[in-house]
Amino acid sequence: MVAVGYSLLCEQSGPKDLVDYAIRAEEVGFDQITISDHYYPWLDAQGHSPYAWAVLGAVAHATSRADLMTYITCPTRRYHPAVVAQKAATMQILADGRFTLGVGAGENLNEHVVGPWPHVRERHAMLSEALEIIRPLLDGETLTYSGEYFEVPEAYVWDRPDTRVPIAVALSGPESASLAGEYGDGAIATEPQARLMKLYDESGGAGRPRYGQVPMCWGPDEAACRKTAHEQFPWFGLGWKVNSNLPNPAAFEQASRFVREEDVAAGITCGPDVDAHVEAVKKFADAGFTHVSLLQIGDESQPEFIDWAASELIPRLKQL
Repeated sequence: MVAVGYSLLCEQSGPKDLVDYAIRAEEVGFDQITISDHYYPWLDAQGHSPYAWAVLGAVAHATSRADLMTYITCPTRRYHPAVVAQKAATMQILADGRFTLGVGAGENLNEHVVGPWPHVRERHAMLSEALEIIRPLLDGETLTYSGEYFEVPEAYVWDRPDTRVPIAVALSGPESASLAGEYGDGAIATEPQARLMKLYDESGGAGRPRYGQVPMCWGPDEAACRKTAHEQFPWFGLGWKVNSNLPNPAAFEQASRFVREEDVAAGITCGPDVDAHVEAVKKFADAGFTHVSLLQIGDESQPEFIDWAASELIPRLKQL
């Protein structure tokens, strides 16, 4: 059975609304609440980007059952990995053991605010060092570390939870799959590719959780949903090599200017057809994912989407 999550998208909603959505999502039966960790929205049309960790702390205090997860934090540029370890430990205490730290190599969009954006090989090397720092600190070690990218003269996390913080690592190919297998308690992928899960298995990840996310735009009017998805998610089909390197919303606007409404609708299910939304999630289940988080596009529709998902979608997904 696939665990069904609800995605808090900081790029499209303000902080108080995000907390309200999380509370309602738990009330109606979502198994997990994930949150994006951005400095910028993808496009100006989305219009928001509050600090995810502050929102998540409020969510942890206001909920009691649903698992919580960052989807995804980059522990190499905006945040020093020693600070990420401290944040994750605190969050696990606030969440009473429900928190998973989801990490990845990041995007230029969010990380360039503190300095130049490294080459992809350098980013993976930085992520490897970051994990070498985060894990022992979460395990209660006093750490001294000297690497190519990070220095930790001495660090110790004083407030640590009784429940170990699981780390899920984003993967997109062989190199990141190797990192996920070595350091991760789970894997994250944004596409339902069985080959990625096979790479993860071969890297030591067999039997561990796999987390995916499905964007959708539900609503009673398919045409209106297609319009919303095109306005806010035209960048979705550009591919990770493009999306990870563009620096700001204006660049995403320019890169996606020739993306048509039908192009977006081909990759994102739009409208009221529950069967279409089920099939989109089923692709992840069939590829071996154990957790799938639903990302509803459009801030105004979140309350109605949550209630519709509870009555129509989640019962169907529990049968996958």
